[in-house]
Amino acid sequence: MGGWWGRYTSGEPPSRQRCPLVYLPMLVVVVLSCCCCSALVTAGDTHHDYCIIGAGPGGLQMGHFLHKVGRDYVIFERANHSGSFFSTYPRNRRLISINKRYTGRSNQEFNLRHDWNSLLSDDPSLLYKHFSADFFPEADTMVRYLNEYTVRLGLRVQYNTAVQRLRRMPGSGQRPGGYFTMRDQHNRPYTCKYVIVATGLSMPNSPTFPGSELVQGYEDVENDPTYFEGKSVLILGRGNAAFETADSIYGSTSTVHMVSRSRTRLSWNTHYVGDLRAINNGLLDTYQLKSLDGLLEAAVEDMVLERRDGRIFVQFPWDAESRKYVLAKKELGEEVTTESDFDNFSLREGYDHVIRCLGFNFDFSIFENSTLPGRSTKKSKFPGIKHTYEAQNVPGLFFAGTITHSLDYRKSAGGFIHGFRYTVRSLHRLLEWRLEGQRWPVKSYSTRDLLNVLVRRINEASATYQMFGVLSDIVLLSDGGQTFEFLEEFPVQLLSRLEELTGRKVGEVIVVLMEYGPDFSGPDKDTFKIGRAIGDPAEAHRSNFLHPVFYYYKKIPTESEMMSKWGKLILPRPTRIHHVLEDFLTLWTAQQSHILLLRRFLEYVTGRDLRHHHAHSCLAHALTNGHPPPLCSLDGKRSVWNIHTLASPLTNTSKGSEFVAPAVNLTSAVPTSQRPSPAATLAAATS
Repeated sequence: MGGWWGRYTSGEPPSRQRCPLVYLPMLVVVVLSCCCCSALVTAGDTHHDYCIIGAGPGGLQMGHFLHKVGRDYVIFERANHSGSFFSTYPRNRRLISINKRYTGRSNQEFNLRHDWNSLLSDDPSLLYKHFSADFFPEADTMVRYLNEYTVRLGLRVQYNTAVQRLRRMPGSGQRPGGYFTMRDQHNRPYTCKYVIVATGLSMPNSPTFPGSELVQGYEDVENDPTYFEGKSVLILGRGNAAFETADSIYGSTSTVHMVSRSRTRLSWNTHYVGDLRAINNGLLDTYQLKSLDGLLEAAVEDMVLERRDGRIFVQFPWDAESRKYVLAKKELGEEVTTESDFDNFSLREGYDHVIRCLGFNFDFSIFENSTLPGRSTKKSKFPGIKHTYEAQNVPGLFFAGTITHSLDYRKSAGGFIHGFRYTVRSLHRLLEWRLEGQRWPVKSYSTRDLLNVLVRRINEASATYQMFGVLSDIVLLSDGGQTFEFLEEFPVQLLSRLEELTGRKVGEVIVVLMEYGPDFSGPDKDTFKIGRAIGDPAEAHRSNFLHPVFYYYKKIPTESEMMSKWGKLILPRPTRIHHVLEDFLTLWTAQQSHILLLRRFLEYVTGRDLRHHHAHSCLAHALTNGHPPPLCSLDGKRSVWNIHTLASPLTNTSKGSEFVAPAVNLTSAVPTSQRPSPAATLAAATS
């Protein structure tokens, strides 16, 4: 394996290698330095067009896209290697992102639907399946993968650089658009035209309350379960970090109790991958099967802890006056009796250890006050950002990776690698048009290929599948419906600004989204109820599981219409809408249940016959009606008499190619013995 995680070899057989052992350390140093040369940036490079802060998955993914198109960029990383977060977390070293190596398919785009760890690149050897065979990989493997990704792609990373005092400066004569300044831990200055923050959520959430100094943080928790042998433990939190910690120690403890403000949400019930995953939920078994462990709901911030007789006791002052009394006693250094009004108080016996596992927050400390981004109104642990991934109050300051998850928090997968690898690509495309004048890429086709393009896309695309309800594919109808442009992975909440943000002319559009049914999942829903699946194509709009939805707009919605949507609707009311029936295999290829109804919808909105005819059906139609169907002839010179299936090549008018066959003599196109009856050919032509 290459990079600085590989082993040094001389290129000669082992029997001919003569390096004395005493020289081995020096050789290793030399090799490591050379392997990293392509990725290192010297501290003397002080000005760049794009400065990315953080060499985690989000920062590296953005670096790849900028590197690929030759932009001037640098990635600043405070540690001495990429992916430093995964060097510490998760504490028990098992990731919860799946690594499904086999899908029964060879299509790489389809396979990415079930690969939650790989970053996007043009190098198939940088797929995560080549780094780990584990379904739930080890965190150390992720560190190795991210550093291999950095080195093999030659990304420009400046390590050991802790950015601070980030500030936006007003425009001047030489820099009319404004710019950013920052310094590192050695007070070296840097300037950038644009900044992309990709530091993730790295600050442990550590609320202060009376006795909080007695709490041990998740970031410092002991990994050896024997440390908790025979002990009673209270865990604050109810997310994956809390349950991961419980699962690692409950075989050694006498009791594990867990406290959090809200009830536990199970990911298979909510369809949100950030909720409790099955791999971590062993404590639910021991709780419900009466094995001394348990969960309670209470606000952690309202508790009071006190050490007495070698144990930590818990109290919840139930009213404001009681809390004020406790706080006043604590400030005076007086003893607080930890009692409850009820002698059956659940936490009355005290604990040997209290562990805080309350997640992480964004680190706002790198900004100076004048450039400090606001907090998200949806979730304050995130910075406030627009759907363009730009800070709400700081022009030119963008965000990538986990910290953009405020836009789809608890709705989609934007906080995780398998989601934000695509939102980072969307951010890059937005920046390319806005800052570099490069329009959003599209592919152009003849309208007769519309059905094939869409069926292939809904059955293969990973971005819209993972970022359901967030990223959309868009069909731009043009030339009076004769051709269309296909634009992929556009943030659907920016639909009203489609032309402005992509540089593409917009008229009639078809928006393609993946959606769950509005009432399919939630903490209070029975996900496994009888009748949970819809099988009748006429009831496709009631589909519960993930399925494609097509929105046709004669004119794209205005910004005010986008802001005044009803209830749980993702988009305003369209001119016409079509739901493709949910499918157990998530394969929408059934001719009657899926494709026929989709074809009829597309024919309605385009006003065109999208059927592909056989030679004999074209002949029958021509003999019966006096002229062939529109798709049987082109320009009166060439004919499409061949069979055009889903596996057929697609027309790409941007390359000037057409999937057509030369004109034929219809009377001899089909041997007499094989010609169907007029009634059969008429039925085939009109089906």
